[in-house]
Amino acid sequence: MLVRKLAVLLLACVAGLTGAVAPPVASASAANCSMATLPVTAPSVVPLFDTPAVISGQLCLPDGPAPTAVQLLVHGGTYNRTYWDLPYLPDQYSYQRDMAKHGYATFAVDVLGAGQSSHPLSLPLTVWAEAEAMHEVVGQLRTGAVGGIPFGKVVIVGHSVGSGIVASEASTYKDVDGVVLTGVTHIPSVPALGLGAALGLVPAFLSSVQNPGDPLYFTTRPGARGPLFYNSADADPSVIAADEATKDQVSVPGMGTVAVFGIVVPVTLGIDVPVLQAVGQDDILFCGLLALRDCSSASALRAQELPFYSSAAWLSVYVLPNAGHSIALHENAGDYRDATRAWLGSMLGF
Repeated sequence: MLVRKLAVLLLACVAGLTGAVAPPVASASAANCSMATLPVTAPSVVPLFDTPAVISGQLCLPDGPAPTAVQLLVHGGTYNRTYWDLPYLPDQYSYQRDMAKHGYATFAVDVLGAGQSSHPLSLPLTVWAEAEAMHEVVGQLRTGAVGGIPFGKVVIVGHSVGSGIVASEASTYKDVDGVVLTGVTHIPSVPALGLGAALGLVPAFLSSVQNPGDPLYFTTRPGARGPLFYNSADADPSVIAADEATKDQVSVPGMGTVAVFGIVVPVTLGIDVPVLQAVGQDDILFCGLLALRDCSSASALRAQELPFYSSAAWLSVYVLPNAGHSIALHENAGDYRDATRAWLGSMLGF
């Protein structure tokens, strides 16, 4: 599986594919969604900017009375908040809209350096700066700065690089009620990550990314997202096209510090609230022989990941069959969302 996917990636890069891909037309999906812009004034963040920094995000609410709990959604590297609300068949693929239909509130942010949030110089944009910014967002969710709703409970949800940010935030500030980490294990496939970075990444200013940053901001080459992030047997080609059309950038220092301090070094030992860890069974970046992680079943993976968590985390693990790295965008992603809701209900009373 890994060799085949890396061969496909190599062929895509050798072919020299360039240019933006037009996003598929989105179908209508009812949801009460609105944008919010939040100031970020944390000490480690302010020096990165000449002007006040901001975090941009989308709040989605269900019909009826506003919930008292919210999920704070933190995307992965080379993504932005559209990972959680893809502009293609949202009734099938949008995490936010599906959660709203089931009565859950979500706030999906663009992390610093991505989307409509502030874009600092890449060099000082480490996992600690990103985590401190998310800590401020958690506080503002609780005080009613987002949508005028003071949320009593906040669960922070990450994907891939975003999971490293989430783990650092939760272990450092201890201000959330639950943690969901997706697209990550503690021992990644170093060969897959190394070859993926070498063959699949390019400076963002040489790509179709909107508002690219300095030369240490990178994104994926055209054609690379499919073999890196998806199991093609469980993925709609139009989803991959929409993913390509909405891709974003990630800072190399940020990605590097997340990898070391959010994944490899067990900062997760400091998390003292319930944790759900969810991965795709066929995630070549974090599962399989070269990752020393068995993702064939939840029980097998939990046994290997349990030493990286304290007993207070009450670790739960979910494996989405046949899915690759970006589990929220696979054809059977509804099963992962159902599992997340079941965990929220059983562990946190959502």
